[in-house]
Amino acid sequence: MRLFSRKPKQRLRELGESEAYHHSYGEPPRDVKIVKLEPRRPRYRQVLADGERMRQAFLQRLDNREKED
Repeated sequence: MRLFSRKPKQRLRELGESEAYHHSYGEPPRDVKIVKLEPRRPRYRQVLADGERMRQAFLQRLDNREKED
């Protein structure tokens, strides 16, 4: 049962981001500029390589510690 007898409003098309902003906030301020950024390059390969180097350095330190004792 509905509390209000309103029918949901159907849109003919979807609103774009700028149209939605305009409907919500009015005109954008003049000092705001919308900029599209390039996608970031993947970094996971470098991180895995650095992690492997760190693991190897740790194992060498452990070996050196055992030799000193």
